[in-house]
Amino acid sequence: MADRPSAPAALDRKDGEGAATQANLQRLTISLGVALGAELDQLVKERQYRSRSEAVRDLIGEGLERWRTEMTGSALCVANLSYVVDRRMRALSQKIAELQHAHHDLVASSTVVRLDHFHSLESVILKGPTGAVRAFADRLRAERGVRFGALNLLLVTPGDDHDRPDDHSHDGHRHLSPTL
Repeated sequence: MADRPSAPAALDRKDGEGAATQANLQRLTISLGVALGAELDQLVKERQYRSRSEAVRDLIGEGLERWRTEMTGSALCVANLSYVVDRRMRALSQKIAELQHAHHDLVASSTVVRLDHFHSLESVILKGPTGAVRAFADRLRAERGVRFGALNLLLVTPGDDHDRPDDHSHDGHRHLSPTL
């Protein structure tokens, strides 16, 4: 994977690391329509941001992550694919199970929530190359009877770095850190 600059530290508002300071901020001015400004204010209120700037930083960070994901098919990712299944569609459950088994290298886990007598919400946790994960999601969402399919991708960087002072074995697993 080609090296790319990491997101500014100011994007990370949730934990004390990389907190925005005057020294590492770049001031930008934006103009918003009245309706969009009102929606931003509602978002600030609902998510309990301290300021519009914090909300805009998070929104930009989320948008950049989506953009990087779309541009990088070979990068590793973890993802959540969620969709609604209509069990009245003949053989759909079997097709989905076969598709998941055929891609067992990507499927980490799955869960089903029964919504009513005919519909279930399914959530599949995936990990692997972004291109393969996206292709799997596209194939599954294309099945007749699968609706409201949504894929949430997070780019990750493999490695064994951590803050634990004791040396320990990884026994075949690898650490996947979010790519910032």
